[in-house]
Amino acid sequence: MDVEPIEAAAQGEEVPLAGGDVTEGVVRVGDTVRRPRGPWSSSVASYLHHLNRVGFPESPRYLGIDERGRDILQFIPGDVPSQPVVEPWAAATTVLVGIADLLRRLHEASASFVPPADARWFGDDVHVDMPADLRPEPPSDIISHFDVTPQNVVFRDGKPIGLIDFDLTRPGSRLGDVINTAMWWVPLFPEPDRDPALAMCNAPTRLAMFVDAYGLTDSLRATFCDVAIAGATRSWHRMRANAKQRGGGWARMWAEGVGDRILRRRVWMIEQRATIEDALRAGLEV
Repeated sequence: MDVEPIEAAAQGEEVPLAGGDVTEGVVRVGDTVRRPRGPWSSSVASYLHHLNRVGFPESPRYLGIDERGRDILQFIPGDVPSQPVVEPWAAATTVLVGIADLLRRLHEASASFVPPADARWFGDDVHVDMPADLRPEPPSDIISHFDVTPQNVVFRDGKPIGLIDFDLTRPGSRLGDVINTAMWWVPLFPEPDRDPALAMCNAPTRLAMFVDAYGLTDSLRATFCDVAIAGATRSWHRMRANAKQRGGGWARMWAEGVGDRILRRRVWMIEQRATIEDALRAGLEV
């Protein structure tokens, strides 16, 4: 799908936007955001147009391409809780429930999306060798954001009103997106690796609240831990491949120890499996 360049939607001073891990050169110009284009940009634009058409107001409007070849998106004003660490207010249970509801509505809005025939997504251009005995991923049943982290949600008055940075949009499973989102907001990794605001959170209790608010089915809860543990292994291999093949921010994160943190998360999930599964079942019984 081709997108023709358009003139800048708003002129003015370029203000760098911090917070992203791997995309450099993101700036605000007036009420717009300008981002470098990637091979997946046209497919993401198609997805954002769909979300706008079906009434998902939390996604930014895609406005075209500026005179410098950058994507133009609507700027969503508000508070982002990770600047650079998670702020204490983001640990509130109302925020957790709001994120689960946001993800559910995103999946509902995404269900009717038909990607263009020539769609390309993030990761299509990176070769990843996975262990032969690794549990298969759940079948893809959705195209979604897959990066609903505290860096990528905009809030007003403690409520999530915007979802930003759709670069990692791609096909995958609803369960995989639920697990990835819960990982950051519950959170699902050992206390030493958590942001201070979330370090003492009761993960099992918060996970039960999260999956209840999302409406996760009992069949998906039954496979939650298996998929999450295998997903950590898969994430380690993907991060390593991105670091080697893309370089830039991916290489920096790998050098800073993101691979080790992923492995610690996997070990923690294995150790906490019984407690997590009890919490998932308890949620169904409420």
